Amino acid sequence: MTRYKVAIVGTGAIAGAHMRALTALGDRTRVVAAVDVDAARVEAFSAAHGIPRAYTEVEAMLAADQPDLVQIATPPRIHADLAVRCLEAGAWVLCEKPLCGSLADLDRIEAAEQATGKYCSSVAQWRFGSGAGHLKQLIHEQAMGRLLIGLCQTTWYRDQVYYQVPWRGAWASELGGTTMGHGIHAMDLFLWLFGEWEEVSAMVGTLDHSIEVDDVSMALVRFGSGALGSIVNSAVSPRQETYLRFDFQRATVELTALYGYDNQNWRYSLPEGANHEDALARWRRIPDDVPASHTAQLAAWLDSMDRNEPPLLDTREARRTLEFVTCLYKSGATGERVRRGSIARDDPFYQHVGGHGPA
Repeated sequence: MTRYKVAIVGTGAIAGAHMRALTALGDRTRVVAAVDVDAARVEAFSAAHGIPRAYTEVEAMLAADQPDLVQIATPPRIHADLAVRCLEAGAWVLCEKPLCGSLADLDRIEAAEQATGKYCSSVAQWRFGSGAGHLKQLIHEQAMGRLLIGLCQTTWYRDQVYYQVPWRGAWASELGGTTMGHGIHAMDLFLWLFGEWEEVSAMVGTLDHSIEVDDVSMALVRFGSGALGSIVNSAVSPRQETYLRFDFQRATVELTALYGYDNQNWRYSLPEGANHEDALARWRRIPDDVPASHTAQLAAWLDSMDRNEPPLLDTREARRTLEFVTCLYKSGATGERVRRGSIARDDPFYQHVGGHGPA
């Protein structure tokens, strides 16, 4: 097991979550550098976390420190460019969501992966909690019968002050609204558990903020299995909650949480009068208790680095969710159902997730 040299690019608020994960896995990682365009901020961050070198330019850091892994925690607009530059410098890249703002940029990242033999992916920590892994295995076994319908609700609240941060609320810099920036966590988990999706029909709106991007979206999705799902993303819901529900032929599984979960947030139920208590007890028995977190995903990522194999959540898996969000936005803009695989290179939604030209 190698102890990897790690650099953090971007030292704003979300960098703290990355640093906590790295600290928890300190026997496997060594943070050698931090980068931020704000010299005072990166120096303060480095001093607070015992990081030996601080930079204001990525190129200088890559040349001097040659990290094995770069964790990107900057505002979204520059994620794709940074990912490509770090891959080309010989580093693996774990990037904060969203990984990029278009299918075009994702293709560019994948091309850099193929050219370098290194791997890149996005933070999607909700897949890595033990509750999700347990349910995925039960689905694989068809233990509760076929999965028929599902609900995915990210009903959060953000006031106008939240959007005063200069890069928020604009298509060019945030790369999307509450769908892309908030709902993407639960949607990624939802899509992963259901399997391949086929088409989406959506409505998108900006109901209560002075911003360019959406603060609400609602979508219906049809999966390859024939199952149906309903998705709600909101930044206008005062009582905040993240809620996922999966109705199988023989049981219902629910997850009620907010920004993360552990085993206690999952609930398994039988139909009224059903006599399958032994089975229910087994389904409820989740091995271990690994919270959904940056730490859980980073641990799995480092395992992949040890084996020099694609991470469990690679760019192909990231495409599943990014393409879904792109089709959701296109459906909301056009009022039409949008099928997976229908967005070609000459489509403006290929160049930007919201159809607004190059990201």
